[in-house]
Amino acid sequence: MHKSALVAIGGNALIRAGEKGTIAEQLANTRRTAAAIRKLIELGYSLVITHGNGPQVGAQLLRSERASNVVYSQTLDVCGAASQGEIGYLLAQALHNELSQAGLHIPVVCVITQTIVSASDPAMQHPSKPIGPFYSRADAEDRQRTLGWHIVEDAARGYRRVVPSPEPLEIVELDLIRELVACGALVVSTGGGGIPVVREGNALRGIEAVIDKDRASAVLAAQLGVDLFAICTDADYAYLNYKTPLQTPLHRVTASELAKHFRDGHFPPGNMGPKVESVLQFLAHGGEQAVISSFELLPEAAMGLAGTHISPDPLPLESQEDAEVLTCR
Repeated sequence: MHKSALVAIGGNALIRAGEKGTIAEQLANTRRTAAAIRKLIELGYSLVITHGNGPQVGAQLLRSERASNVVYSQTLDVCGAASQGEIGYLLAQALHNELSQAGLHIPVVCVITQTIVSASDPAMQHPSKPIGPFYSRADAEDRQRTLGWHIVEDAARGYRRVVPSPEPLEIVELDLIRELVACGALVVSTGGGGIPVVREGNALRGIEAVIDKDRASAVLAAQLGVDLFAICTDADYAYLNYKTPLQTPLHRVTASELAKHFRDGHFPPGNMGPKVESVLQFLAHGGEQAVISSFELLPEAAMGLAGTHISPDPLPLESQEDAEVLTCR
């Protein structure tokens, strides 16, 4: 193998629209995902796979709360760790079976991953990421009073807890992941953006927060120096004027062109926006090639035949400061 890639798998690769998210459904979806990843390996890529975990963490929190009178409850960081183990197991098994059937004897390893964030990140003072179930007003106020939760109202469905979503700074297990890839392993890591932790001297402490998995994947991809950063989503391309009569797929763009489209409002914060920002961050920190596409078209996207391909701008050295602006943050 002579090329490397980090593939960030979207939630639809694990739980598809309209599904309940049963283990049987997730197993069937991971088998389809594994088939696409196997084709990348046959194209000559060594791989690191990252993944989302939103529905699984939500289920962990719900179980923890409803069973709290008979078993110990779990904090959000522990729920994140548990979901990494659950999804990592399903993905690793599906990948092992797919590769073995194809005669590819490649070890698959799941690494429970921690991600460093800053205790002084502004997001820590402004929780904004909804998690867990919906509550009545009385139940929400009780939890706010007794547990110190931040609560927001959803007029249509009730009240919900919100937590901070700080920026990822570094991956604690980076060196281990790099060594595993060098040894020829296919590594599954950084599930759900990783378990958020802060440094306290030489120690680490988990916090109750949510890290955007695409942003954390961009950090890992840049630190590993992969040749290709691929973000898989439920759309085959990044689109201008998405879901309007003027919808137009982007095939090949430079970082500055994509940043302009971002500033013009084409990529909403709750949808394509974080993926675009993550790609720009990867390229601004030395990445050479990124692609946004669906996991069904992942092999074709890696060959340049599908998806939105983003490349860095050929900037002179004195413009590197300007390049940092392309991260849009």
